[in-house]
Amino acid sequence: MLVGLDQLFDSKLAALRRRLRDSRVGVLTHAAAIDRRGRHLITVLEELGAAPTVVFSPEHGLAGYAQAEEPVAAEPTLATPPVQRSAQRRRRGKEPVAAQAATGDSPATAPALEPSASSAPPATPTAPPEASVAVSASAEPPTAASGDLDQPAAPSTPTYVSLYGATRESLSPQPEDLARLDVLVIDLCDVGSRYYTYVWSALLAVRAAARAGVHVVLLDRPNPIGGDAALAEGAHQEEGFTSFVGLEPLPIRHCLTLAELVLHFAERDGLALGPSGAVSVVPTRGWERRRTAQAWGRPFIPPSPNMPTLDTALVYPGGCLVEGTNLSEGRGTTTPFQLVGAPFLKAAELAAALLEAGVPGALVRPASFRPTFEKHAGVVCHGVMLHVTQPALFRPVATYLRLITLARVQAPEQFQFRTSPYEFESAHPAFDLLTGSPKARAAISSGASPEEVLEGVVQPAADWASQVLEAEARLERASA
Repeated sequence: MLVGLDQLFDSKLAALRRRLRDSRVGVLTHAAAIDRRGRHLITVLEELGAAPTVVFSPEHGLAGYAQAEEPVAAEPTLATPPVQRSAQRRRRGKEPVAAQAATGDSPATAPALEPSASSAPPATPTAPPEASVAVSASAEPPTAASGDLDQPAAPSTPTYVSLYGATRESLSPQPEDLARLDVLVIDLCDVGSRYYTYVWSALLAVRAAARAGVHVVLLDRPNPIGGDAALAEGAHQEEGFTSFVGLEPLPIRHCLTLAELVLHFAERDGLALGPSGAVSVVPTRGWERRRTAQAWGRPFIPPSPNMPTLDTALVYPGGCLVEGTNLSEGRGTTTPFQLVGAPFLKAAELAAALLEAGVPGALVRPASFRPTFEKHAGVVCHGVMLHVTQPALFRPVATYLRLITLARVQAPEQFQFRTSPYEFESAHPAFDLLTGSPKARAAISSGASPEEVLEGVVQPAADWASQVLEAEARLERASA
């Protein structure tokens, strides 16, 4: 399987490479955006002779250590540290070329995503000319002996721009930043849930870029929890309940890739797709939609601080709902979202009740834990831990709605829904923004049974499976 970034040296993308080299390039990315050899997007673009001049970062920052809802500063020394720059060289009479060791077998070096005042400047690598022969997508970047290379151009320092600040306005690129660009490359690792904000950062960037006349290239990646439309869960949000944890109406577990989702709404907005349009894409090759990241043959790279493993991603479409309550979702532990509990709950009773309600595809056990930060920090919580054993059977949204309902049944006086502002919104409770309507919260508060709570909340739109098929076809029309 090859993600979009893996294919930038493919001979089929020669036109895209020329475009990048001849353009002022910006990127929207984060630390998890690496290729199969561990090289970061910025490193790969530098090797292509297309070093970015503007680096946008989403929630959690370029380095990926900022916590949820934590405003990220634009200063490299704070949250978006400087990356090492490789010199760009030109072959006489040719285009800029990739900076790759002449031997071709040196270990790849990802950009330094943590600042170090004592770090010495990186050594200038030897850069080869681009091979004129066809290079397969699975081949390593082309190499050549040095020979007639000119002296390297002086390395430049990009401008860093956070797209997750303290205001709603900070979520979109500003015209003055886009005015310096011709092309914006987006490479972000999503986890297949409506609440995960990277897709919305990408969509807002596409819209802003289109207004500014900047072409967007999406380097796509597969959905780690699978793209089988039969596994979709969650009704579309009702009118008035869209937010940065669901900017547009779609299921909670949507079964799309980031590029499929962005193109879905870009085309609806009337944006032209493809190299001559507003946005194009380098799709993933060799991905089987029904398979999870376990079958990728490459590591699961944590895209954010509390998304450490594939197991976390599998439960997240349901586990994130706990954020809308006063239960701990396991932040401040090593297994966030798999652990759920509170000081006032009884672990064994809750686990037994959840098992009786039904948890297909998962093992449930009583658990006690002490979060080191976030809700109930330093206090022992009692609840359950979920272990997904059969991803094709597991339904995270239904499972966690049952769990939350049963937790309230056990402790109705202590259980509460979150009322503080959430992801720049204060008009609606967080739980309503996450579920997409007040229905589930009202049902839980009224003492409804778990199955009654699920009604009208869990089932996706009847035509969503066909829209997933259309999304695959749309990728072909938008191919770079």
